Amino acid sequence: MSTATAIPGTTLRIPALNRPVAVLGATAAALLANIVVWLIGAAAGGTFEMTNAGVKASVAPGGIITLTLVPMLIGLGAAALLSYKWVGVLRVAAVVGSVLAVGTIAMTVSADFDTASTIALSVTHLTLVPALVVATEGLRRKLIEA
Repeated sequence: MSTATAIPGTTLRIPALNRPVAVLGATAAALLANIVVWLIGAAAGGTFEMTNAGVKASVAPGGIITLTLVPMLIGLGAAALLSYKWVGVLRVAAVVGSVLAVGTIAMTVSADFDTASTIALSVTHLTLVPALVVATEGLRRKLIEA
């Protein structure tokens, strides 16, 4: 029978974050990740164009920037403000935000993007999840330690 032992210093811990760093840092990190994903998708041949009511519309890069900044700033901002009264809202925000980010991939898949664009845009939804979790857990750690 073998036993597992933890090696000191190998545990990854989310650092304690104050509200501005949690909200703005996570938003900036998600935006940077999504711009990188867009560049990779464009290099793979993605056009990031869809047809809406017979009119071709491009969603990149402006749409990627807007659809990263707005939900992150509103969602994390609201959670950060509500955490003044209820720290538990941060865990709720992490779950709800993650479910919404993953759930909205269905809208991307149902649109008429080319394959490279569909994959890249779907990945941009997924990049929000770790940003949300790190921000909310970092803020929670800061509030509990205080």
